[in-house]
Amino acid sequence: MHKLKASAHKEFLLLIRDIGGIAILFIMPLVLIVTITLIQDSTFKTVSDAKIPILVVNNDQGKVSETILKGLEESNAFEVNIKDTEDIAKDLVFKGTFQLAIIIPEGLSSGLEQKVAQNVEGIIEKFGLEDETEGPPNQIIESKVVKLYFDPATQITFKSSVKNGIDKMVAKIETESIYKAFQEQITDDPTETIFETENFITFKEILPKKDNEELIPNSVQHNVPAWTLFAIFFIIVPLSINIVKEKSQGTFVRLRTNPVSYATVLGGKTLVYLVVCLIQFVLMLLVGVYLFPAIGLPTLDISGRLPLLFVVAIFAGLAAIGLGLLLGTIAKTQEQSAPFGATFVVILAALGGVWVPVFIMPKFMQTLSNISPMNWGLNAFYDVFLRHGSLLDILPEISLLFLFFIATTLIAIVYNEKKNTV
Repeated sequence: MHKLKASAHKEFLLLIRDIGGIAILFIMPLVLIVTITLIQDSTFKTVSDAKIPILVVNNDQGKVSETILKGLEESNAFEVNIKDTEDIAKDLVFKGTFQLAIIIPEGLSSGLEQKVAQNVEGIIEKFGLEDETEGPPNQIIESKVVKLYFDPATQITFKSSVKNGIDKMVAKIETESIYKAFQEQITDDPTETIFETENFITFKEILPKKDNEELIPNSVQHNVPAWTLFAIFFIIVPLSINIVKEKSQGTFVRLRTNPVSYATVLGGKTLVYLVVCLIQFVLMLLVGVYLFPAIGLPTLDISGRLPLLFVVAIFAGLAAIGLGLLLGTIAKTQEQSAPFGATFVVILAALGGVWVPVFIMPKFMQTLSNISPMNWGLNAFYDVFLRHGSLLDILPEISLLFLFFIATTLIAIVYNEKKNTV
């Protein structure tokens, strides 16, 4: 135990003498989490919080176009701006001034009314509800096209959501027109309601509840665990550099002359850097609880979850330390450990779902993400933050993290022993 304390004290002295390294470990993750959360916060807000300005060219001036405009305004997602010509709207969109322009074609209302009336009359005639007198042949009515101009820089997800919304709106207008035409044919009383046009099937999102209050996940609950994990794993860079530095400066040779095992040396490093990980974690929580509300972001709710959060942070820190110990043991120069460590953390973050959710990855990448310790840690954090899980729920993830730490540390010890015996 005395040797372990001495090793940890030595590591602590090395760490506090590197002011730049400490700044990278503590300040940069805080800047990163604030920046990313501010950028992504709008995607977690309701659409009424941020309206998107769009252009509409109404060449129809009929009931259908009025319904479309009313639907766009009532959706609270768009700030509608009317323009006179299609060319002006197209130029403004392609220049990036607006993200979207909707061009309503001429004769949309009258064309839809004629087409519906024609179809309804044909159906009624087949049922024998109307005299089958020889009349003029059915007129061919051309279909109408509502044009959508998108800014070339617009994301595909935004395009899809707009198309789906307009499709739903147009389908509802067509359905109501058909019901209205049938009603006019069947009854002479326009006030009599024969067809109920309200939706029979609706959708409702059921959110997790606590004390009978719905718990809505926000940008802070998603970003704090993800980027805390990223910061924790980034310690493999300074940790591996310190190990390589000891080997290159001859410090490790002097340590070997003492009756101290390599496991004890690594144990001292583990204790110090685990404290560093926990300090990083606490700073991230303080930012979420106190700084985020001050700059207009949601408050991080950690009530009743703090013990489990610390459990996840401890095991995630151990996994990161084990990886750093292995990298520092194998690497021969700082030029090898630093770039490889930084790049490897980025790869693990990408695989683990820190940047892109795992469920939208290709099937092969979803399978590959299961080998990333960041994925295990992130799922454990989400179990606590978003799913309100218990210790039993996070046990599989923290077990994997601990086994990863044991495996990487043992490999580092065995590799060092074999290298020194050659």
